[in-house]
Amino acid sequence: MIEFLSQPWPWYVAGPLIGLLIPLLLIVGNKPFGVSSTLRDICAATLPKVTDYFKYNWKEKTWNLLFVTGIALGGLLGSTVFKNPEPIAISTETKSDLNQLGIQNFEGYVPSDLFAWENIGFSSLVLLIGGGLLIGFGTRYADGCTSGHSIFGLSILNWVSLVATIGFFIGGLLASWIILPLILG
Repeated sequence: MIEFLSQPWPWYVAGPLIGLLIPLLLIVGNKPFGVSSTLRDICAATLPKVTDYFKYNWKEKTWNLLFVTGIALGGLLGSTVFKNPEPIAISTETKSDLNQLGIQNFEGYVPSDLFAWENIGFSSLVLLIGGGLLIGFGTRYADGCTSGHSIFGLSILNWVSLVATIGFFIGGLLASWIILPLILG
């Protein structure tokens, strides 16, 4: 069983499972799907008197806290117990493009050329800190994350989610084709 679970799941299994989650959430009470608001829920549960922004009934979102906890536990189990022994599959075109940016080692989940402790430099810090700040700002500004807007928001035909998803794609293209080569080049 562990060997079966250690293999990557094909899109035609994982995709419909995610797709079936949305009608289930709508049936059980129109619960929005997404993970970016969970940090606010944790702060509301632990630091409710810090600001009025944290003063609301966070207990209504307990299911979302459990969902995010499951994601973290699933990631931990997936990287330890159910670890896939095969290297991560990256296309030869992607490897070639990354080689031109100075990334040579493709073992593990992230390129150790950028993110290994011994290789942390200015470029890596810019990527880690700057990327984290931009993601945090973007999810707050867009009032949600990619999973919330692109999976749940689009499925209920939310106009704001369509605009946010288009923005996510434009940002990803700009980062991949312009910003990343500038930082690593």
